[in-house]
Amino acid sequence: MLKVIIADDEERVCRLIQALVDWEGLGMEVAGIAHNGLEAVELVRKIRPDILITDIRMPGCSGLEMIEQVKKGVEKLEILIISGHAQFEYAQSAIKFGVGDYLLKPIDKEVLHATLLKLKERAGAGKTSLEDRRQMFRKNENDIRRIQEGLLDRLIEQRETTLSEEILRESYYLRVRPGIFQALWLKVDCDLEEIGQAGLSIVMEKARSLFENSLRSRCFELVFCLRGCSCVGIINYDRKKQEEIRRILKDCLHQLEAQKGLFGPVTFSLAAGSGEEETEHLSRSVREASVIIQERLVKGTGRLLDHMPGESAIHEQNLMEKYLRRITAAIEVMSGEEADAAAAWVWEAACGVRDVHGYELLELAHSCGGLFLSQMEVKAHVEELRRFDELCGQCRNGQELAAALTGFQRKYMEELRRRHENDSMRPIRLAKQYIQNHFSEQITLEEVSGVAGLSTAYFSALFKKEEGEGFARYLIGVRMEQAKLLLRETNIPVAEICKKVGYNDLKHFTRTFEKTAGVKPATYRKLYG
Repeated sequence: MLKVIIADDEERVCRLIQALVDWEGLGMEVAGIAHNGLEAVELVRKIRPDILITDIRMPGCSGLEMIEQVKKGVEKLEILIISGHAQFEYAQSAIKFGVGDYLLKPIDKEVLHATLLKLKERAGAGKTSLEDRRQMFRKNENDIRRIQEGLLDRLIEQRETTLSEEILRESYYLRVRPGIFQALWLKVDCDLEEIGQAGLSIVMEKARSLFENSLRSRCFELVFCLRGCSCVGIINYDRKKQEEIRRILKDCLHQLEAQKGLFGPVTFSLAAGSGEEETEHLSRSVREASVIIQERLVKGTGRLLDHMPGESAIHEQNLMEKYLRRITAAIEVMSGEEADAAAAWVWEAACGVRDVHGYELLELAHSCGGLFLSQMEVKAHVEELRRFDELCGQCRNGQELAAALTGFQRKYMEELRRRHENDSMRPIRLAKQYIQNHFSEQITLEEVSGVAGLSTAYFSALFKKEEGEGFARYLIGVRMEQAKLLLRETNIPVAEICKKVGYNDLKHFTRTFEKTAGVKPATYRKLYG
């Protein structure tokens, strides 16, 4: 038997959870009940249960604090949050602490039962022979699901175009019937850094479960797969239920949108491809759904989109050619401001095209990013463009796409600027290093500019620009600082110091030192030596 602890500050909630579940049938027992956080921590330490069911907000210590403490003591403890607080910061923090799942009040008996079954599998204890057989069945189900998800992958990549009902049945184990075959594409747009990979996984699984559970009784067959921030599916149903299916899809989307506050900055959009009567056209429906979902960029998120867009007049504007001229000029003069202006211009021009479509804006962003990288001669061109495409894929509208392109350009323009500064400063660094090592010799401007690899005139101008003074004055300063050091810290005669810092004429050295330090060398030694 798996041991379960229930923690909630409301006694009636604890009783309700106890009453809703056939604990013995699940192979579980309620080993303890706590009504505050501190009591729950003590019970967990004492009983060391397999599963903890808890609210987030409780007296004593908060549910999050309690979860953090008990996970340290019982690392493999499975935790289920049941809460009425649909707030993102709670769910996000709980996920970080290793919470297995969450449910919102009011509690649904079937959902609670299914969730406990899932946690039981994770706990991995007390398996009977019957459970072993169930596990084998689930393994077979998982194998079939992987095969079916492989079909979706091939449809998404347009590598599967010769489908028949027989192939779907025999090769992919789909119980299809004559009727409508249709592709669905759910897109989740969010701040991945804020929600985290664990949070995204839970959101996507919840979304898939919602669609599967809502559509299953109305469809002959359905299959969904998760790919990053998208949930892609195909459904097969009776033509007579076409309007009913559409209502269910809109209802599922509304439910997700209503719960999005739990996860913070998350939005949902759904695209439906064409309803096809021939299975050989299923790939067309998937392709259409992948294009239609981009319409959220111009029509807004939170919508069911089901009309295939045509082409606007954007290709007649020669935007890429004009952008290329502008961005090339910006790169040549290493101007971040001009690069920003190029991105702003191309986007303003694109959005000014009448009836421009979302997929066209996405293609424009991709093309601009590729052109920019090629002009910058970035080595890992393909990989960097892939990352940029991923960033664009998370944009919810044209403004965010424009910001993504501008930020992408700024990153590399800044690198170019720093690289140029380093390149231009290298001759100066070489010259200064040479001066430090040879100031005691009779070095000349021509000699040092040769070391820097520049013409005398260009080196002289560059040196003055970077250092704020000319070569001769800089050399005098180095020699005088060394002379001061020798005067302060040694007893070497002034005449010898004169030679050590590169002067052959003692009178000239004395005049130069006095002009720099304000006193003669001997006086300086008396004052500071």
